[in-house]
Amino acid sequence: MGNILIPSIEQRLHGLMEVGRRNLHEHGMERANPTVTITREFGCEGYPVAERLQGILEKRSGKTWVVMDRALLDAVAKDHNLSEGILRNLGTKNRFLDDMLSSFSSRWKSDKDYYRLLCRQIVALATEGNVILVGRGASILTQNTGNCYHFRIIAPMSFKVKAVATRCGISADQAQDMVTEKQRQRDAFLKDFLGRDIVDPTLYHLVFNNARLSAQRIADIMADVVMPTTRD
Repeated sequence: MGNILIPSIEQRLHGLMEVGRRNLHEHGMERANPTVTITREFGCEGYPVAERLQGILEKRSGKTWVVMDRALLDAVAKDHNLSEGILRNLGTKNRFLDDMLSSFSSRWKSDKDYYRLLCRQIVALATEGNVILVGRGASILTQNTGNCYHFRIIAPMSFKVKAVATRCGISADQAQDMVTEKQRQRDAFLKDFLGRDIVDPTLYHLVFNNARLSAQRIADIMADVVMPTTRD
């Protein structure tokens, strides 16, 4: 992922905000730069797709695009003096215990408290445009943001198990357990906090089957929806 990051996250975020504010001031919301959200099932090629899409959109627009995934976690964690691991592992706690402890003590921060920090940053970045937001519920959070295009990547269990087993160097049985549990945690947390089911196809402009389309082909199609080229 090193090729999509620049040295200073703070400078990048500041730059995005300044570009967005200038664009809105000069042209109004109807001319806002586009934003892409990518939601993927655990084990699908979300990040490779985002990287390829970034390159295509930069070439077509002549502008810098930024992929925000773990870099977003880094920035929010630093801004609020948190461990990045806290944000990365949102939704993995025992939800009942987490809610109970937060009700007993105002000093206890629940997953929901930390997620609110991410939500504010996600919406702000989406409004500025020229950003690709991967995961974190961005597709739901930005449904009412007029400059956003939403995509989801899915695949059969066999595809996801093979991909995870290869990437993590584990057995197929272990990979299937990981895929099932990680997906369950993600879906439950977002549905509980945002009140929408992330698998709802009506949230998206397009849904892709990663087992039938490569990361490059998916990125090509996404780019044609977001920024179509003129054909004779």
